[in-house]
Amino acid sequence: MKHLRQLEDQSVYILREAYKHFNHLAMLWSMGKDSTVLLWLARKAFFGHVPFPLLHVDTSYKIPAMIEYRDRIAREWRLNLVVGQNKEALAAGMNHTLGRDVCCTALKTTAMKNLVEEKGYTGIILGVRADEDSTRAKERYFSPRDKHGDWDFRDQPPELWDQFKTTFPPGTHIRIHPLLDWTEINIWEYIKHESIPFMDLYLDRGDGTRYRSLGCAPCTMPIKSTAKTVDEIITELRGSNVAERAGRAQDAGRGMEMLRKKGYM
Repeated sequence: MKHLRQLEDQSVYILREAYKHFNHLAMLWSMGKDSTVLLWLARKAFFGHVPFPLLHVDTSYKIPAMIEYRDRIAREWRLNLVVGQNKEALAAGMNHTLGRDVCCTALKTTAMKNLVEEKGYTGIILGVRADEDSTRAKERYFSPRDKHGDWDFRDQPPELWDQFKTTFPPGTHIRIHPLLDWTEINIWEYIKHESIPFMDLYLDRGDGTRYRSLGCAPCTMPIKSTAKTVDEIITELRGSNVAERAGRAQDAGRGMEMLRKKGYM
């Protein structure tokens, strides 16, 4: 699988460059297929050890199976797991019925910003892919944010001929995207090739539906699918023109772009 090896080599290179050039790094782990592949690549890059903490922003509305998977893998792989929550917003009753953009901003964006500020992380590694949505396609491998984590997608450094800018003014917050050139099919091909453990929520368990993208339970809907294996998922994707995040409510309209400008993942 030559194309997978090329993608793997590039991602490992980006991970090592990030670790070389930036202090106080952390990696965001949502337990979905992309961030779990990213975690697998980090273990490869650093010979079985992940030298930075794994962050999970817990909205308290995740599908229970995701939390079980998180805790089990963290134990088995001996990960330094850091869980953050916007407890003030939750205590005040924040939930999706108040508006999904409002809820995502409070329970995801603000929660992560608070965690980054509290722990002093200067860079966050994420499993963002350019093919996921048009907003993510505007990202760079090394994407600068201001000190508040806000993103100006119109002011991003060029990355030509594999030349990456890794020097930024003091106070700049960096997002690192080692999976930027991967596609959804590449992710599943790699999961199959490497036998990476993933949640069976992505598979049809007998009712003719499965999840294609995972998020908070109230805002993530399964799709109609009879794919019960990774091979069947890959075959299905090759014949589909439906957007990957069509089941994610916060992606409607320009919702994702507005959220990401404010610092959303």
